[in-house]
Amino acid sequence: MILLEVPTPVPADGLFGYAWLLIAMPLVSAAILLLVGRLGDRWGHFLGTLAPIASFALGLTLFVQLLGREEAQRSVGLPLWDWIGTGNWDIGVGLQIDQLSILFTLLITGVGSLIHIYSIGYMAHDERRRRFFAFLNLFVAAMLLLVLADNYLVLFVGWEGVGLASYLLIGFWQHKTSAAVAAKKAFIVNRVGDLGMAIGIMLMLFAFGSSAFVDVNAGIAGVTPWVATALGCLLLLGACGKSAQVPLQSWLLDAMEGPTPVSALIHAATMVTAGVYLVVRSHAIFELSEAASTAVVIVGTVTLLAGAWIGCAKDDIKKALAGSTMSQIGYMMLAAGIGPAGYAFAIFHLITHGFFKANMFLGAGSVMHGMNDDVNMRRYGALGRAMPITFVTFAAGYLAIIGFPFLSGFYSKDHIIEAAFEHNTVVGVLAMVGAGVTAFYMTRLMLMTFLGKKRWEKGVHPHESPLVMTIPLILLGAGSVVGGLVLNNWINGWLDPAVGVSHGDHHPSLLHFSPIGLITIGVVAVGVVIAFLVFGPRKDIPKVAPASRSPLTLAGRNDLYGDAFNEAVFMRPGQTLTDGVAATDRGGVDGVVHGVAGMIGGFGARLRLLQNGFVRTYALTMTAGAAIVGIVLVLGRLG
Repeated sequence: MILLEVPTPVPADGLFGYAWLLIAMPLVSAAILLLVGRLGDRWGHFLGTLAPIASFALGLTLFVQLLGREEAQRSVGLPLWDWIGTGNWDIGVGLQIDQLSILFTLLITGVGSLIHIYSIGYMAHDERRRRFFAFLNLFVAAMLLLVLADNYLVLFVGWEGVGLASYLLIGFWQHKTSAAVAAKKAFIVNRVGDLGMAIGIMLMLFAFGSSAFVDVNAGIAGVTPWVATALGCLLLLGACGKSAQVPLQSWLLDAMEGPTPVSALIHAATMVTAGVYLVVRSHAIFELSEAASTAVVIVGTVTLLAGAWIGCAKDDIKKALAGSTMSQIGYMMLAAGIGPAGYAFAIFHLITHGFFKANMFLGAGSVMHGMNDDVNMRRYGALGRAMPITFVTFAAGYLAIIGFPFLSGFYSKDHIIEAAFEHNTVVGVLAMVGAGVTAFYMTRLMLMTFLGKKRWEKGVHPHESPLVMTIPLILLGAGSVVGGLVLNNWINGWLDPAVGVSHGDHHPSLLHFSPIGLITIGVVAVGVVIAFLVFGPRKDIPKVAPASRSPLTLAGRNDLYGDAFNEAVFMRPGQTLTDGVAATDRGGVDGVVHGVAGMIGGFGARLRLLQNGFVRTYALTMTAGAAIVGIVLVLGRLG
């Protein structure tokens, strides 16, 4: 492995000059759907679905063109317009299409398009379906701006756009108090991370006079270590917010209050991947700060275990998958924190995760569709026979996420575990333990949902979803099976120039099993066996979760007490501080203002008594005034 200099983007030519359409098409579609009102109710979902498909087609064309270029020409810059020109700052709006951003573009638009198609059926009976598709389009446009921006300030605009779109989609059913609260929670928690991101960009402008990737990469070597560390930690704080990493993870499970396609979009193709993208894109900063990169590794390791822990304790199928997302993003952050050895593996797992996690979230939505929107797995069972397409496709995602040999997760996650062992043995062991726990809770989910005995409520008649929902499941299931094999090792060579690394020649290997990989398979098998022993098809699973005194189970059911911690440490002291400030404002600031106003009002009220309307009173006042003036003049002369 050799560290290289990241090539400077070459000017856009040919079709690359139209790369801005990638963002413009879903953005314009969102604007149309919001502005036409009810006139678009009959056709709005078709326009909303066509927009990301068109962006995917353009993105795929650009990807093919990049494949045909020499390696040094695969980073293309497209300046659009000047934005801020003041003093020494000259910040423009521009796009950077390179090996890293084009992969994200294909993931966002490809998986995003399938989610849009699925949503046509899932939201068929929602009277506000047009608005839902407008918000989905806005989400896709903001995420594309985030990954295609050529500087951190423009990236931050997309970053905030993703936050806005997530707020609108998580709270889409705002008639439900839980959804409205979840949307506000996601928005507020992300503002904490965004504050770190904003301060980091300010520090870049101070240190480099620019926020462009090219300028930051060129100037970072000349700054003091504390500046690199400060920048890395501030960017990590922003990444923790968007990617739901400890300690800013509390919003993610509540985000399940949104419609299921939103969960798939947030957890697979867009929002939670933004933090991983930010860390990998900022590789030059983290490579110069061991403290910042170590912090990324610690955050990723802690989160992958925390998410797996939560996943073990949840009976809500969507929340179990949400805990899984936390855990898998933790693996990606761990790989990104390792440094040059892990950048490609982080993105590799991000892409395969996009396939199998979108597949499973949409599969969960298909289950809910057939179960009258019930999300409790304890009231499922034996759905494999009633919903065969959903079962088979979900099973493909399940096998992929646990790392079954030759499926996508087997290649991408095992690479991360091997790299973790090379980096630090303790981190490697913890990552391997996380793989075993993942196998346990995902097997538990499969057994409770699709196998075993029927535990359906009366009046529930499970049925397979329509083709508009199952076709995306089939395509995503296929990606879950073959995605890892297609990308294995190739992705290293493809991404090397974008992250300034050279791994040498790359030869895809189908049957490569390292000692660490073999041990990991054994650990995964143990997790599967334990799940079968506890939740096997012949086990009687109660419809109501039994009370537990186990502190581990209670902690998992309560999301590791993240909300309780936030309330105790931030909300209650914050409320006390707020009450104190309000009391000071009322008794101090307002007291002074009201006191002065009262004094002037009282004095005016007394003066008003002189205005009684009698001529004799006014004559007497004038005479007294003239006498006073006369006395003053006389005394002045005598003096």
